[in-house]
Amino acid sequence: MISRLIKFVRNFKKDRQGNLLLFALVFGTISFTIVITGISGYAIYENKASIYKHNREQAFQIAEAGINYYRWHLAHNKTDYYDGQGATSTGPYVHDYYDKDGNLIGYYSLNIVAPLSGSTVVTVSSTGWIKDQVNSKRTIQARLGFVSLTDYAFLSNTDVWIGDNEIIHGKFHANGGIRFDGTGDAPITSAKETYYCQAVHGSGCNNTLKPGIWGDGEPQTYWDFPVPAFDFDVVTSKLADIKDGAEESGIYLTSSGLQGWRLRFDANGKVYARKVYSTTCYNGKSVEDKHFNSYCVDIDSYDENPETEYNIPANGYIYVEDTVWVDGTVKGRATIGTSVGKSIIINGNILYDSKDGTNVLGLIAKQDILIPKESPNELEINAAVLAQNGSAQRYYYSGDMKDEITTYGSVITNGIWTWSWVTGGGSVVSGYRYTNSTYDANLTYNPPPGFPVGNEYNLLSWEEVEY
Repeated sequence: MISRLIKFVRNFKKDRQGNLLLFALVFGTISFTIVITGISGYAIYENKASIYKHNREQAFQIAEAGINYYRWHLAHNKTDYYDGQGATSTGPYVHDYYDKDGNLIGYYSLNIVAPLSGSTVVTVSSTGWIKDQVNSKRTIQARLGFVSLTDYAFLSNTDVWIGDNEIIHGKFHANGGIRFDGTGDAPITSAKETYYCQAVHGSGCNNTLKPGIWGDGEPQTYWDFPVPAFDFDVVTSKLADIKDGAEESGIYLTSSGLQGWRLRFDANGKVYARKVYSTTCYNGKSVEDKHFNSYCVDIDSYDENPETEYNIPANGYIYVEDTVWVDGTVKGRATIGTSVGKSIIINGNILYDSKDGTNVLGLIAKQDILIPKESPNELEINAAVLAQNGSAQRYYYSGDMKDEITTYGSVITNGIWTWSWVTGGGSVVSGYRYTNSTYDANLTYNPPPGFPVGNEYNLLSWEEVEY
């Protein structure tokens, strides 16, 4: 054995060049094979990764198509949260997805979450995938909602004058013209290109043709006119819904047989009702009447029966067939509506237990929203108030001056709005010297129960969800 090895070494030395060539060929072939195999493997891997990435991108587009489909579906059936399958169905709702040539290439599956009570927000989740690669799934979640009238700090169906001591935090719109001498921090819009400003809105206004928005207010970059007008007639149907809901499972109060009802909200989550026996009357003037009249909107006495305690109903609906005085601390979600010709009177401070969106009050008067003469010197109103056929106002009481009024929510009025009375030069002579109106952002897509909303869904948020 050893002799054979010695012989092999001697022969190798004798023919070194041939053997080196043989070794070079063998090891070169092996090295080339390794390189080619590596490159081929990498190419195959990259091709698979590219296909997977392409399929996932297609799955994403299919998921997005599911969102677009349901936006279209809701545009044609605004309260169908069951993909046309009926309220007993639970989903998910699976749809085939075809390419432009009619070939089935994948699917999308929809999960739909209906709005919570009092909200308008629908949540739609769409999962898309490729027919030949199930693990390519991508999911998109979108939130859609109607914009409420409470998206505005102030909304009027007539002409408006904002004085130089008034501050508006939030969007402001009038179907009429606007004299804006105050300060704003959001869009100020009018449905008028031009209008004839009346003398009630100060010097320079004597049936004078003015732009839709004018004045010394700032910043004027927020001014925009003309824009589409808002339809106040929609409120009628909403009041009918509130009345039906109150009779069915809310709080429904018939005529008091006296002056009306006082509703006092409490931080314990309850509301207390009591009949108003008599009122105190004062001479004053309204925005609609230039002559002094006797206005009886201050409570003088109650009837002999104690308050009746109610829990704020689950649907939030309170309807009263009479005049209503309101005050207190609101804990919960509620809307008060009144019948034809009846007003709602802000009896004192209306405060939310907390301003986090969980506590909401809507006041919808068929007639006026009023503040009595004996109102607090500093008055705060946390609510969305709406005067469908009348005005939001405090009557003119000669020489009666108050300090400041703060509203947190929305003021919506068919007629003229005023908490203050001023001279032609802009000096306050009755009512509140300073007005501070602040928009409650929580109400945009989560308004008080039964409050009017728009008729088109807006896309609130859109995001991919990773599981």
